[in-house]
Amino acid sequence: MADLVYINAEEGKKRVMNNGKLYAKLLTKFKTDTKLDSLLSTCDSEDWEAAQAAAHTIKGLAANLSLTELFNQSLDIETQLKGSSIKAESLEGIKVCFEETLKAVEKVIAENA
Repeated sequence: MADLVYINAEEGKKRVMNNGKLYAKLLTKFKTDTKLDSLLSTCDSEDWEAAQAAAHTIKGLAANLSLTELFNQSLDIETQLKGSSIKAESLEGIKVCFEETLKAVEKVIAENA
């Protein structure tokens, strides 16, 4: 996954009129309220409707913050959940993606805070 783009900070800053401090603030909020736990627990309990809602929320946050790979993976998961199922490797993939995204987010916060 080394060649994947986890965050497009330039695009993200453009979404907030190039206000780096605001972008960093939004990324900090994202870190504390990721919705990943909700997605994982609802998939474990096979609550497909709630899982789909969690995936949709993650997808929207990722899109708005320009978290590129997280958007792609949450879109895939949301599509799977519409069929009331999820591949185990997709859940493992999004966990790794979240970890890598959070590392990238930390760097962008440090550069813009």
